[in-house]
Amino acid sequence: MEAGKLELLKQVAKGIARQFGSNCEVVVHDLSRHPDHSIVAIENGHVTGREVGGGASHVVLEQMKEADAQPEDHLCYLTRTPDGKILKSSTVYIRNNRGRVSAILSINYDISALSMVEQAVHDLVSTGEPEQAEPEKIVNVNELLDDLIAQSVALVGKPVALMNKDDKVRAIRFLSDSGAFLVTKSGDKVAKYFGISKYTLYSYIDSKQEGKRHD
Repeated sequence: MEAGKLELLKQVAKGIARQFGSNCEVVVHDLSRHPDHSIVAIENGHVTGREVGGGASHVVLEQMKEADAQPEDHLCYLTRTPDGKILKSSTVYIRNNRGRVSAILSINYDISALSMVEQAVHDLVSTGEPEQAEPEKIVNVNELLDDLIAQSVALVGKPVALMNKDDKVRAIRFLSDSGAFLVTKSGDKVAKYFGISKYTLYSYIDSKQEGKRHD
């Protein structure tokens, strides 16, 4: 990311955080960096417990993997931190001079206390059972890998001990599609979790790519 643009984003991040106070976290991710260290600026990092030099979120990993030239900004959605905070979040894609996405500006506002008040008021005036949507999670990069592995097991529908080769291939292809292997040393962890060698792991991934070339 260009130095001038980074300084501008830092200025914008600081201004947004000052405007909305200590419950508002603003993060700048540099997509030219390794996903383990994509955070180059952060204001009010105590909201999610992250800091400069920290790793990518799921949204950032997806953009790094897919390299979508024209992603749509994701605005005003709910996320949840590992310690249970509910955040109102927005993800803005920043483009370089060539029109390619080079950075992500993320805004996460802690609405946990406000949500409690809203729920209390809603319960008083509601005549029916309220429906609760499950917020997306904001996790650190290592926790993200654990979460993706758990999702892959849930996708297959059986524990690893009962998986056959086809089951493991399906799970690992899900992890590959989700960008899990962008995380440092993820191959070692995934291979150990599924009880296979790294050679076998990468053969499963390569077979998927080979299949795509023949589609």
